[in-house]
This record gives sequence, structure tokens and C-alpha cells, in this order.
Amino acid sequence: MPEPEILDARIVPAVPRDGLVTLAHVIYALHAFAVLSGVLTSATVVGSFVSGLPSIVAVILNYLKRGEVRGTWLDTHFRWQIRTFWFALLWILLAVALALTLIGIPLAVILVAGAGLWIIYRVVRGWLALQDRRSMPM
Repeated sequence: MPEPEILDARIVPAVPRDGLVTLAHVIYALHAFAVLSGVLTSATVVGSFVSGLPSIVAVILNYLKRGEVRGTWLDTHFRWQIRTFWFALLWILLAVALALTLIGIPLAVILVAGAGLWIIYRVVRGWLALQDRRSMPM
């Protein structure tokens, strides 16, 4: 086992298994594909992200492999990806609830657009940090 180092005020192994780093890249790629589908089709980014097969597969992979990354810097990426998915779902559900009222429709449109930009930011920021082998904030 590699020599532990202090990372984010915790002691964690410095190097996770290479296969898990590759898996994290695949998961970001799946999320990015869902975002791209939302941008290039009539779907919204947030709608494509939450209901598209790529992101659903990605979040399932996150949950299945989460135990294997626990205690490594990759754990922060898996948590980042999982939280992005669930918060995106929360934003879309809130937008749907707002859209049910005539007064809430403009707010729903703003919320969907803002959530789409937020998802793009989270996918890009996370993937860039993974490229640099940096952990994500808690």
C-alpha cells in the first residue's frame, strides 16, 4: 500500500487503483454526453441530465463503486457526481412544481436555465480536477 499523505485534513492513500481513475473519467464522460444531448437537442440540459440514460448509468456506477473509492481522493469525485445528479433532480422537480402555476412559469424557466448552467459548471470543474488528480471540495 502506498505511503499515506494528508489530503483535505484527512489521511488517505495517495494513489487509488488506476482502474477507478479511469472509471471516474468514464462517469464524467457519461455526464458530459447527457449535457451535450441537452444542448444539441430539444431537451433541456437539466432534463437530459436527470432523465437521460448516460447520467442514470453514471450515477448507478457511482453507487456501485463508491465503496472501492472510499478513503481515497476519488471519493470526493464520486460524491461530487452523485450530489450533482440528485440536486439537478431536485431543481427540475421544483421547476415542474413552479410551472404548474401560471405565475411560476417564468421562474421555472429561469430555474431550468440556471440549473443547466450549474450542471455544466459541475461537470467541467469536476472533470478538470480529475485530470489534475485533485480532490473536490466537500
